Amino acid sequence: QVQLVESGGGLVQAGGSLRLSCAASGRTFSSDAMAWFRQPPGKEREFVAVVTWSGGYYADSVKGRFTISRDNAKNTVYLQMNSLKPEDTAVYYCAAGAVSRVGLVGSYSYWGQGTQVTVSS
Repeated sequence: QVQLVESGGGLVQAGGSLRLSCAASGRTFSSDAMAWFRQPPGKEREFVAVVTWSGGYYADSVKGRFTISRDNAKNTVYLQMNSLKPEDTAVYYCAAGAVSRVGLVGSYSYWGQGTQVTVSS
């Protein structure tokens, strides 16, 4: 059974930092895309960042503030979030899979349960 388990969410003041982790089990994703999406309150889930064999790619809204990385030995992907803003408040989801359209929610077969990130002003 494949599982993705996120951790590291919480409450932080604007300008602060958080590091999210997503540990995968049940299969190896070293050759696949591993991504982060988020769902702000009352809005649809949106792409945040993805790491593939060719590197990391980011949504414009987080570029320069967030960094995605992976540790294939641990089957884990991370999201370092700096200079957080209140508009970053959302449930953050980890996703993984062999996808071609990395920014689309529907491309991913495997999802975590989500972790809440709240940024206060």
